[in-house]
Amino acid sequence: MYAIVKTGGKQYKVAEGDVITVEKLDAADGAEINLPAVLLVDGATVTHEAEKLAAATITAEVVAQTKGPKIRIHKYKNKTGYHKRMGHRQKLTQLKVTGISA
Repeated sequence: MYAIVKTGGKQYKVAEGDVITVEKLDAADGAEINLPAVLLVDGATVTHEAEKLAAATITAEVVAQTKGPKIRIHKYKNKTGYHKRMGHRQKLTQLKVTGISA
C-alpha cells in the first residue's frame, strides 16, 4: 500500500516506513504529523474520491530538522563591473511515515 501526499506545495509518494525530506514544518523532533492524502493505492484498488480520502489518515513522525545543500548564486551584469556572490541553504524537515490507513 502506498499513498501520494501533499505538503509544502509538492506531492510525494510514500509507503509505510519511508523517510522523506520535505519543506520545513513547524514541529518538534519526535512529534507526530498527519499528512493530507491526494491518492491512495492498495494493490489493484485506487482511491481518489474526496470523501474517502478525507477519512484516510497518513501519519508521520518528525525525525530531524535539517538544511539542504548550499546553493551558490552568482549575479553578473555585462560591461558594468557588477559581480555579486550569494549563498542559500533551504531549511528542510525529515519525516518517517509510520502509518497509512484507509
